[in-house]
Amino acid sequence: MITTFALVGRPNVGKSTLFNRLTQTRDALVADFPGLTRDRKYGKASHEGVDYVVIDTGGISGEEDGIDVEMAGQALLAIEEADEILFMVDARTGLTPPDQHIADMLRRKNLKVHLLVNKIDGVQEEVGTSEFHGWGFGEPMAISSSQGRGIGQLLDTLLDIVEEVPEEVDEYVWVDDDEPTPIELSEQEIEALQEETPIRIAVVGRPNVGKSTLVNRMLGEERVIVFDLPGTTRDSIYVDYEREGKKYTLIDTAGVRRRKNIKEVVEKFSIIKTLNAINDAQVVIMLFDGQEGLVDQDLHLLGYAIESGRALVVAVNKWDGLEETEREWIKGQLDRRLRFIDYADIHYISALHGSGVGKLYDSIERAYQSATESLSTNRLTRILEDALSDHPPPLVRGRRMKMRYAHAGGKNPPSIIIHGNSITDVPNHYVRYLQKTFRKALDLHGTPLKIVFKSGENPFAGRKNKLTARQVSKRKRLMKHVKKGRK
Repeated sequence: MITTFALVGRPNVGKSTLFNRLTQTRDALVADFPGLTRDRKYGKASHEGVDYVVIDTGGISGEEDGIDVEMAGQALLAIEEADEILFMVDARTGLTPPDQHIADMLRRKNLKVHLLVNKIDGVQEEVGTSEFHGWGFGEPMAISSSQGRGIGQLLDTLLDIVEEVPEEVDEYVWVDDDEPTPIELSEQEIEALQEETPIRIAVVGRPNVGKSTLVNRMLGEERVIVFDLPGTTRDSIYVDYEREGKKYTLIDTAGVRRRKNIKEVVEKFSIIKTLNAINDAQVVIMLFDGQEGLVDQDLHLLGYAIESGRALVVAVNKWDGLEETEREWIKGQLDRRLRFIDYADIHYISALHGSGVGKLYDSIERAYQSATESLSTNRLTRILEDALSDHPPPLVRGRRMKMRYAHAGGKNPPSIIIHGNSITDVPNHYVRYLQKTFRKALDLHGTPLKIVFKSGENPFAGRKNKLTARQVSKRKRLMKHVKKGRK
């Protein structure tokens, strides 16, 4: 059984720093900025062979107002989900009313609570922990999450009470006393393992287009904070779930604005996390605001997703609040400005009310299957031959390009490598022709297609044109016959 620990405390006591230390990652944003963490974030790690899960939460003060109410709600949900609580306080500021408020709340929950006194570096342990004795949570543990002080001892203390995890099955099958034989998997078994791997879906877009609302709607619960304030989501939130027997990982991301409008350092890091989430995803849902139409920043973000090679699904949100004339205008704008992604499905949805959201999954599945499909060399070469027969390649510098065969070069995005002679400068219009031909023949939907050309090298390139003595003698005799014939 894997134990789940929830990090709880008032704002700016170092919960996210400890989260990164316990999970040995940099997943949580960290800055000297109260209220930086808003949604709850999960991280899985292992210590001395024992697995555990940590939940990072936003701060609780007891005087929440506005978006802080939603943040506190996320922290309370984490407390309900956790097996044990890591209650963090600050040794430098000492005991505060919000600390007392959280302590009273945790006592009523009747949960296993570990009291952690953070930021102990530069402070004597006895002095730093003196104010927190007698709370009924056992002996306070002094740590420094930024410096790593006391973290090893903390993990030893926490995980000693965790049920032992059974040893993993050896990856070898032992036969008598011979050498171990690696287990060989059939193609069907490999495909079955791939099906068990969750499809990673990133929801991206500008601030306040409804990304978190869509994530909650797809999950069927209030998993991330939704608030009428641009920039509510500051970090990329990964959520694993299952729908109709299929596993998914949904990634809620921070909104990306134009560079000139980015002023806070925190927002810069949020954008970096969003771009990393796009690279980590297999399918990207590009969410537009139907009430504002398509703007340049939408196209910039869309271009990054395409350059990253991710499979793509386009969704236009807030569709239910538009008049028919506005809908026709938006559709015309999309048809005109999104011609370069005519392979992607476009859905018109309302994340708030749920209309059209369920249809996204069909496009997600098709895009994922197209992006990860295995392509055989024989099939690709036949398609190439048919394409060359229907539309021969143009002349380049007076020479005809010769394309001989094609094979797969990678997945997500699918890549096709074409071999031949004199194909280093294939015109763009012919590349687009080949892309459309392969896409149609392979029935690819929702994914970009990359074509790479590799020209065969001339084995005689760089050699001096020298003739043997016999070749020289033969050429002289031939020239004599030519001269006699002319006379």
